[in-house]
Amino acid sequence: MSAAASSSRSQLRTGLIAAAVALGMVGVAYAAVPLYRVFCQVTGFGGTTMRATSVPSDDSVRALNGRTIKVRFDGNVRGLPWNFAPTAQSVEIRIGEQNMAFYRASSGWKTATTGAATFNVSPASAGKYFAKIQCFCFNEQTLNPGQSVEMPVVFYVDPAILDDPDAKNIDEITLSYTFFPIAEPTKAPRIYATGQAAIPKR
Repeated sequence: MSAAASSSRSQLRTGLIAAAVALGMVGVAYAAVPLYRVFCQVTGFGGTTMRATSVPSDDSVRALNGRTIKVRFDGNVRGLPWNFAPTAQSVEIRIGEQNMAFYRASSGWKTATTGAATFNVSPASAGKYFAKIQCFCFNEQTLNPGQSVEMPVVFYVDPAILDDPDAKNIDEITLSYTFFPIAEPTKAPRIYATGQAAIPKR
């Protein structure tokens, strides 16, 4: 084999390896967002709320002697012709007790528009103790012209917050949602918010 042929094959092999690495990096980039979202929901990192399927027992709630905490609600829109806000600005809740709040979204556009909401909790140290059982976040929501809907979120504050030296003295938590536009919806256009009938009962 000539030196030129050997050099050509070496360059081809290097090019193929570089292309494979580039494709792999693209795949990792696309996977990073959902993986980071899951990581945040599991750990409460950066003020991301925890995902829960049940609430503390009645006995554990009673053991807290009615300890309460204030929860404020915040709603924002980025790039969508919607009005989006909580139906109540705040509520005082018992730690460990299941609660429900509503956000109202209204479209002022002449055609159907679709958006999805991200969320955050502040202060960040409270994120891993703010547990959502049901939520409209990350689902594509489509509003028709002039349509208004109320979307619920079911949540509780984990009693473990009182055992955390960095969080036990927190007396107010803010739950914030921000809706962003979805240019190319991947689901059939409708509201994918949890209906009240589907919310688990204590």
